[in-house]
Amino acid sequence: MTEETFDQFEATTESFERPQRARRRGRRKGASLWPQLELNFDVPMALAIFALLVFGLLMVYSASWDFSLSEYDDPTFMFRRQMLTMSIGLIGGLAAYFIDYRFWRKYAVPLIAATILSLLVVLVVNEVRFGSARALSGGSYMPGEVAKVATILYLSVWLSSKREQLASVGRGILPLGLIVGLMAGLILLQPDFSAAATMVVLGGLMFFLAGGSIKQIAFMFVGASLLSALFVSVSTTSQVRISSYLDSLQDPTQANSHVLRSFEAFVKGGWFGVGIGLADTKLTGLPVPPTDSIFAVVGEELGLVGCAILTLLYGVVLWRGMVIANRAPDMLGALIAGGITVWVTMEAFINMGVMVGLLPFAGNALPLISFGGSSLVSVLGALGIVMSVSRASTVKSQNNERILDATTRGRRGERGWGLSRARRASRIGRN
Repeated sequence: MTEETFDQFEATTESFERPQRARRRGRRKGASLWPQLELNFDVPMALAIFALLVFGLLMVYSASWDFSLSEYDDPTFMFRRQMLTMSIGLIGGLAAYFIDYRFWRKYAVPLIAATILSLLVVLVVNEVRFGSARALSGGSYMPGEVAKVATILYLSVWLSSKREQLASVGRGILPLGLIVGLMAGLILLQPDFSAAATMVVLGGLMFFLAGGSIKQIAFMFVGASLLSALFVSVSTTSQVRISSYLDSLQDPTQANSHVLRSFEAFVKGGWFGVGIGLADTKLTGLPVPPTDSIFAVVGEELGLVGCAILTLLYGVVLWRGMVIANRAPDMLGALIAGGITVWVTMEAFINMGVMVGLLPFAGNALPLISFGGSSLVSVLGALGIVMSVSRASTVKSQNNERILDATTRGRRGERGWGLSRARRASRIGRN
């Protein structure tokens, strides 16, 4: 091939390949931007959270208007308050999503210290509401809800840094028991037995996720059980609840009045419910329908089908949270994602289990559904941290793919697929 003929051939080839390369660059550029926007967070988890929030607003509006009218002389007061706290929680959750979850490694100790201080202030102020002192500022702030998130973050940081020492009693199970016992004890003094029990269960679960042995976890639960038995023996409220629960297992009609009214709501609801806003049990004696009893309102207005959909949404949150924990870049992210996910879904299933008589009565809220500012803000902020773990694992996966792609292109270039025009020309000229 002569030099003139080669130049003509190269010019023709270049004119043909230029628009092709431009289109490929455009496709690559568009493809690199859109998946990044779509997949930097766990989409099924985000959709499930959004669905639960919408579901919750609808049910709070339906369950609260009569209660809100009687308590606040405004039928929409509780709904508007829920909208406000949901907005605050979404802002907090969005901020937590954009903050790298490793941020909490540095601030876990100050956070847990501030939480312990706030729990002590609750006991000193002793603002009694519904038979217990759990809140500050007229009931608008409940430190016990924040304490659950703070404990999960602190234990995640502590367990990830002490993973090699967990087998040691002095450096593993004992320090864990002290911090969990301190938090649970302060909450028990309010008293809030269900929240304290949740704290102990979370401590044992996170210890297991970090690699602790079954024997150590069993030892911790034996100790917690003995302390719980001691507390029940001196707490009249706990004794009544346990006794009522044991009686209801033998005869459901012997359950306490709260659970009996809940049974009534589920029976009236049947398979498909009586319709949104048409329940009457919330008007005739079902205690606090917008908060603890909101699942019974769901059962009456949406029936068994509505309850199944709600349970399925929490199942999606549990599934995707465990997936995020499994894909986390490090142990800290795995413990944070796993701990928060289990806490949120455990609270949900405890609330639902109580309303259908499967568990002893506990005064915990239904996460993302029940009326309650501290619970809603805490849960949304915590789930934002879980989504931050998801974002970090997605970014890491994308970076690994880019490195692999660059390595592949480099190897192709070494085989002559990526040779420069001058080197190609010199080879063709020689031929």
